[in-house]
Amino acid sequence: MTPTHLPGQVAIPHQKRGTTLERFNTAPAAEVQHTLLTCLHSPRWAHRIAAHRPYPTSDALLAASDEAAYDLTPGDLTEALAGETLPELPQGAYSAAHTALDAANAAYEAKFGHVFVICLDDLPPNESLNHVLTAIRSRLTNDPEEERVVAWEELRHLARGRLAELLRDATSPNGAAPDKKQDTEPQ
Repeated sequence: MTPTHLPGQVAIPHQKRGTTLERFNTAPAAEVQHTLLTCLHSPRWAHRIAAHRPYPTSDALLAASDEAAYDLTPGDLTEALAGETLPELPQGAYSAAHTALDAANAAYEAKFGHVFVICLDDLPPNESLNHVLTAIRSRLTNDPEEERVVAWEELRHLARGRLAELLRDATSPNGAAPDKKQDTEPQ
């Protein structure tokens, strides 16, 4: 499940051959930065990751993502938060849930000046609504500085998850190209 819906389509620049990581490492920097901005709306973060290519493994790229996120300034954080959207409610959520989330988010935005962000990776869809509502109510008790730290950490998790999703389709968990032999059966 995507933690919050992504603005636009996320895709590594296309080339005919190679794994997603190879394409990421060899694509023009401007294309990679544009793609990275769909993961986290921080030009500084995107530039830093693109500038440190090539990455030997997907894990190395994800570690670099974390490191670059840790180095975001308060201004970078504000810029990244401005590009985020609310978490999507699961299909079939009752209108009362929409109303409750809208009210909680309005209170959150009034207090903190930005949209509520939360990473829902690895959370079953049927638990996301309750998790979001509980988290937003809980985080409303934070003071602004505490909440900036929590929001920054959620953004880091979102960026990591989105970047991992870019790599997941074309690579196996160890960062190697998938074994094509597994996809074919003898006739």
